Amino acid sequence: MASHSPHIPVLLHEVIEALGPRDGAIYVDGTFGAGGYSTAILEAADCRVFGIDRDPVALKAGQILSERYPGRLRVLGGCYGDMAALLAAIGIDKVDGVALDIGVSSMQIDDAKRGFSFRADGPLDMRMGMNATASAADVVNTMGEEQLADIIYSFGEERASRRIAAAIVKDRAEQPFTSTAQLAGLIRRIVKKSKDGIDPATRTFQALRIYVNDELAELDRGLAAAEEILGPDGRLAVVSFHSLEDRKVKEFLMERAGQGPRPSRHLPDTGAAEHAPSFTLLQRGIIKASRSECEINPRARSARLRAAERTSSPSWTGQL
Repeated sequence: MASHSPHIPVLLHEVIEALGPRDGAIYVDGTFGAGGYSTAILEAADCRVFGIDRDPVALKAGQILSERYPGRLRVLGGCYGDMAALLAAIGIDKVDGVALDIGVSSMQIDDAKRGFSFRADGPLDMRMGMNATASAADVVNTMGEEQLADIIYSFGEERASRRIAAAIVKDRAEQPFTSTAQLAGLIRRIVKKSKDGIDPATRTFQALRIYVNDELAELDRGLAAAEEILGPDGRLAVVSFHSLEDRKVKEFLMERAGQGPRPSRHLPDTGAAEHAPSFTLLQRGIIKASRSECEINPRARSARLRAAERTSSPSWTGQL
């Protein structure tokens, strides 16, 4: 049964501070979810917000919320990596801020029927948008052992990936995997609980979810699209929850701010030096949630915020 705990947006105060909403401006909430960031932006200034989400459940919630802000909130169905095209289709080519909260939403985790969580039994699905082709069950039941191990290691940073993949392949020959409890049970048999109390299934479930939803490539597309649609002085605020995502955000912003690693003279020239910085960093490093926020919302413990301001230089993406 789905839990109905309210969705609490992570680092909400810090994201709003980074975006600095102002009257008459246009903002994009690229990962709309339950609309937490959108609501806070709309309350902070007399502005307009375009929410984007590929999840039909979020789109339904967005229609209801938009009635509270007539003419100011519009929610578009699609992936945030396509935000430039989605906005161009309705006549918007530049915006003043983009907020992204990467990964799975509380609404998705809390609904056992969606198959994201190992805490409650449900179908092994994990598709964020119902148009995704393969479910997690499809991946687990059909993929070769080596490729399965690579996915679990690359996207979950799970050191026991080979043992888990071998056990999956052995077990599925007897009975295909259909439920979250079935897969979580197998992993718990193989991987010992860590000293910090993290469930042994955490990393494998993360890996499958990222793979099923193409999340890291989506993040690459989303960052490039934000660079393209942000006008001069526009702000980008990105909240991520694990090192794979945060590394991508950090490298993108450092490079675009002209602070990436200096190219070795022994390597072929990538042409990065030819680009004028398209962003300036709003702070060095990451912003983390306060202790009090982590106590109220445990999901905030792993959250990291990075923020930057768009310069007037052309986007690098358009020049590559």
